[in-house]
Amino acid sequence: MDGDRDPVEIQLASGALGGICDEMGAALIRSAHSANIKERRDCSTALFDPSGRMVMQAEHIPVHLGSMPASVAAVVGFDQEPGVSWFLNDPYSGGSHLPDITVVTPVFDDSGLLLGFAANRAHHADVGGIRPGSMPADSTRIEDEGVVISPRVMDEEAIAEVTASMRQPDQRRADLKAQLAANHRGLSGLRELADRHGAEGLFRRMDAVISYAEARTRASIAAIPDGVRRSTDVLEARSGDIELVLEVTVDGEEIEFDFTGCPGPDDGNLNCPRAVTEAACLFAVRVLTDPDIPANSGTFEPVRVVIPERSLLDAPPPHAVVAGNVETSSRVADLCLAAFGHALGQGTMNNLTLGNEGFTYYETIGGGQGGFPDADGPSATQVAMSNTLNTPIEALEIEFPLIATEYSVRRGSGGEGRHRGGDGIVREIEALEPMEFALLTERRRHAPPGANGGSPGEPGSNTILRSGGATPETLDPKVNGRLEAGDRLRIETPGGGGDGSA
Repeated sequence: MDGDRDPVEIQLASGALGGICDEMGAALIRSAHSANIKERRDCSTALFDPSGRMVMQAEHIPVHLGSMPASVAAVVGFDQEPGVSWFLNDPYSGGSHLPDITVVTPVFDDSGLLLGFAANRAHHADVGGIRPGSMPADSTRIEDEGVVISPRVMDEEAIAEVTASMRQPDQRRADLKAQLAANHRGLSGLRELADRHGAEGLFRRMDAVISYAEARTRASIAAIPDGVRRSTDVLEARSGDIELVLEVTVDGEEIEFDFTGCPGPDDGNLNCPRAVTEAACLFAVRVLTDPDIPANSGTFEPVRVVIPERSLLDAPPPHAVVAGNVETSSRVADLCLAAFGHALGQGTMNNLTLGNEGFTYYETIGGGQGGFPDADGPSATQVAMSNTLNTPIEALEIEFPLIATEYSVRRGSGGEGRHRGGDGIVREIEALEPMEFALLTERRRHAPPGANGGSPGEPGSNTILRSGGATPETLDPKVNGRLEAGDRLRIETPGGGGDGSA
């Protein structure tokens, strides 16, 4: 196969590798025990070559997939053996935030030749820490957020050790075993391709798919007018607003995202691991170029990301990072898209965590997408760095001591414009027993901006409705609290900005 020149063979190889990733994802979702994975599908899968280059990924969670290469890089240097997998969640060694646990499995052929790696990442409903659900609004150090797993061999002893410090350890163990099962499907798929084409044939096809993605990405960037673009935005920290600035330079077939001027680490948990910041930039490149380009290491080659060391966007230990992965990543994506004149979507994942010693529940909630130059923005959808599903009300009410009292489109919350922004969501949940809650949200103080004369979307809001009929309590964007039986938590998510003057 002359992979660099035969487009048919490249498409066949791309389809075969992508099919394996999709099968890995299906195996993980169907094997998992927690609603967060089996219902919301908060997980991602990918394949890597022997040197740790990402060859193919399923179209799952952008913030997972753009940062997963750093997790694989963290284990590539260790001695690899057949049947020995690795797991990690350390944000300073390739992880994102602690609930996201990555499992990496080397793949060998019958002769003992390393063919590559199968990897997946899943958000666990709890990994310990100071709050049920491991998504505290008030964490200041990484230890507050749960168990830190530096890259280590994933055997029964290691699984028992790390899950012993987590809530509902039986469910955590079951989900980890599901992640192993998913990687075994990837292992089988790569071995089948090696049997069909030979190991060298497999390697040539991997190289060809990566080179093809790089060439397509470079051609798409070259079609963007050269120049320097700038944008600014803010994060809604507990201590006040934090301003972020970005300068983007397009030069021929390459693009640079420069965050020089980014502030130092946040005293709270909005700090972002470097790999997550880079993932948000790569997501923007995917939006700005052709979405049909295979997403692999080749896509990253024409992209340069400049981040000041030991800053909010390159979190140093032991700073907390749980909101950096979900909320700061969303703002980085917004900065990148705003620099190119896009109307912005809700700009938050609206993270809700509920729990006590008997259960933990976590979800992200959709909102409005920004309007497009040629179409209205979609309503009630996950935006930018999140790509999960909602938890169905039936699953919510069967498995947890919760009732969904309202789940609806927040009509009229999208910004006006020639093309309107999408509307947000109203999600109201009643507690049936005492529990803690945590909210990590954005765009409560500042509305998602429109573009080209379009109006901003409505900002979101968080409210408690107490069972005794007291005056509703408006909550801050990031807050912990307690619900008694009969109390309701009402979350109204932001609408997207409009595009063009109405």
